[in-house]
Amino acid sequence: MSMARTGSALLVLLLLWQGVVTLFEPPRYLLPAPEAVLQVFLRQPAFLLHHTLVTAGEILVGLVLGSLLGAATALAIAAWPRLGGLVWPLVLILQALPVFVLAPVLVLWLGFGLASKVAMTVIIIFFPVASAFADGLNRTDPVLLDAAALTPASHFQVLLKLRLPLALPALISGLRVAAPLAPLGAVVGEWVGAAAGLGFIMMQANARLQTDILFAAVAVLALFTLLLRLAVDRLTAGLVPWAPEKTDISSHHVSLRRKTNG
Repeated sequence: MSMARTGSALLVLLLLWQGVVTLFEPPRYLLPAPEAVLQVFLRQPAFLLHHTLVTAGEILVGLVLGSLLGAATALAIAAWPRLGGLVWPLVLILQALPVFVLAPVLVLWLGFGLASKVAMTVIIIFFPVASAFADGLNRTDPVLLDAAALTPASHFQVLLKLRLPLALPALISGLRVAAPLAPLGAVVGEWVGAAAGLGFIMMQANARLQTDILFAAVAVLALFTLLLRLAVDRLTAGLVPWAPEKTDISSHHVSLRRKTNG
């Protein structure tokens, strides 16, 4: 994800927003102008920062725990295939339940504090990471597996030294899908029951028709989600240098032409 492209997209969105407000002049409680939202940041920076830090903590803890749990589950299923036959159907059932169904139950069990929000985030993060990584582990080239079978390497050595490295691109794809979803778990948990966080102030602002505060919270959450995705891209870029995100087709054609002519 390019910073320049992201900035350009945000600028276009901001201009469209201002254009709609200027042309149609909707009531402020329906669509505030961008400058009205900016005034919220200028008037209440400490207020927004406090609630942002609460939500950011929930998101980051849930993202780390969900990613570790998802990766560990995929490895366990690859190591013990019979375990996958027992665990995977339960995972699919859990994933099929809407998050709005799970949130009240988690708040009831874990309370209104950090634990219920982290649990919601873990549940949302877990499936894309576990699914992508398990798929990568199961798609190891059969030729390589046949070659490994000719060596004295054990099942676990083949898993850790052959299948795991080759499945890292799939794991990273799962992390890149999961990262933008992480805020959803925290915010849904805050909607159901919380005393702080961006989701909490969204609910409060919506009830009071303070749409400028609502939009300010949404803007902070959107920006944090973009930064989180960019951070995951940067952190994972060096883990699989043998599997670049995209191929430079023009340079490939040039090198191929040189080899042909040479």
